[in-house]
Amino acid sequence: MVISVSTTKITWELLPEDFVLDDEPVDNVNQPSLAAALTESLELAGKLPETALATTNYGICATLNDKFVIKAPDWAYIPQITVPREQIQRSYTPYKQGQIPTVVMEFLSDTEGNEYSSKRTYPPGKWFFYEQVLQVPNYIIFQPETGELEVHTLQDNRSYKLRSSDENNRYWLTEMELFIGVWQGKRENRQGYWLRWWDQDGNLLLWGSELVQQERLAKEAALQRLAELEKRLRDTGIS
Repeated sequence: MVISVSTTKITWELLPEDFVLDDEPVDNVNQPSLAAALTESLELAGKLPETALATTNYGICATLNDKFVIKAPDWAYIPQITVPREQIQRSYTPYKQGQIPTVVMEFLSDTEGNEYSSKRTYPPGKWFFYEQVLQVPNYIIFQPETGELEVHTLQDNRSYKLRSSDENNRYWLTEMELFIGVWQGKRENRQGYWLRWWDQDGNLLLWGSELVQQERLAKEAALQRLAELEKRLRDTGIS
């Protein structure tokens, strides 16, 4: 498959086994936790099909003018892969191994990045790569320290448009059939802002720790009701 964006020829090739990947460290200590929280709640809610792939800082590959380009978004969701999961090694190539991502996310850090770069020459900026090369429907940029969230949606397969949130400060992602928004609280000893999912009815998709807490409270409430019932029976002389 060959696509042309202006003077850029785009092809989709598997990354050669001897290709040397950049071994760059994660920009921020919070990025893995933010990404893991997104994936965990999807899985626990049954919103992560077996054929889907949620990636964290994992290379997505395309070939521009016969040169390999790899970008590793902090989090991405690919709705369907078409090869066995064990065949996806070191990087993922759309069209060769499955569909394009429907969502990519970048978590801003203190270091200067190129999340907004539309640079077309090699190596291209992330914005150009996600918008013009991959044509990802939703590009999300999140600032964990301030809780600022930008959701950019691809319009007519041409350019990203910054969206406005709804009355609950959430954004409906049609491809995910979920809302995404900012939640403030504590997880893994980190107090701060997190990205969370809500279903179409406004129900928060819970993390594992929250489900355990929910089950514990429900058990305690049931035991309390049982104790109150036993007390009433004793008070009425029924043992």
